[in-house]
Amino acid sequence: QVQLVERGGGLVQAGGSLRLSCAASGSSISTYRIGWYRQVPGKQRELVATIGSRASGGSTYYVDSVKGRFTISRDNAKDTVYLRMNSLKPNDTAVYYCNGAKYQRYFSDFDVFWDWGQGTQVTVSS
Repeated sequence: QVQLVERGGGLVQAGGSLRLSCAASGSSISTYRIGWYRQVPGKQRELVATIGSRASGGSTYYVDSVKGRFTISRDNAKDTVYLRMNSLKPNDTAVYYCNGAKYQRYFSDFDVFWDWGQGTQVTVSS
């Protein structure tokens, strides 16, 4: 079973940047599509971005609200996936999670491979 640990969140002003990391232990994630997700209290978790495995070409997908501002990447040697977030906005405030993604663009809480981690809080002040 893979365990995922998300790090890198924090408090930042609007327009600022953060880089989140998603580190795996227990088993390698290099052959999996990995997604970043976020959730605000009272709302459903939503998909932010996905990245395919290197074998599949590492294709990326972003939801429209983050396209051009966020960049997902992976370092297979470190079994880590990153989310670089630039030009942050207050409505990016959420707890951010990573998980194995069964689909590139479609998401529900059932369409991931592993248990959810603790996530990392991102707070963007106006």
